[in-house]
Amino acid sequence: MEKCYTIGNRNYEVIEMAKNYERILAPVDGGEDTMPVLDRAIELAKQNGSHLDILNVIQVTQFNRNYGNAVSADTVYKLTDQTKEILETLKQTAIKQGLSDVSIHMRFGNPKKIIAQEFPNDHNDDLIVIGATGLSAVERLVVGSVTNYVVRVAKPDVLIVK
Repeated sequence: MEKCYTIGNRNYEVIEMAKNYERILAPVDGGEDTMPVLDRAIELAKQNGSHLDILNVIQVTQFNRNYGNAVSADTVYKLTDQTKEILETLKQTAIKQGLSDVSIHMRFGNPKKIIAQEFPNDHNDDLIVIGATGLSAVERLVVGSVTNYVVRVAKPDVLIVK
């Protein structure tokens, strides 16, 4: 008989994993997938006794497109401060759910490359828990989905949360 549990308003079934993951990466963008991704990553980290890395990647090129290559330092500092606050809140959520081994990280650059390659390589993550979508439908058509890229390129295992 499979065990089931509920986090928030979502039901999950417990799946026995053949591999014990030591470091789990949960990239978040503040979108609607953030909490389901975080909840799933926390649960897996607790089951495996793993360290959890919560990561937000700020895409610098988005400033260039939106602000005509002229972004004030104030804008970047404000965004950085807001992102730090959000990440700290997510970390506290993990701690309240019983996970003590958790770190928060912020990077600037291309989310695809940072999530799929650079960050997992730097931190030895062996599982990436990522949301199914993060961009609008139009952006996915033009630039491609970060999740699709991560699934194709990342060396660690990837779990997609819908």
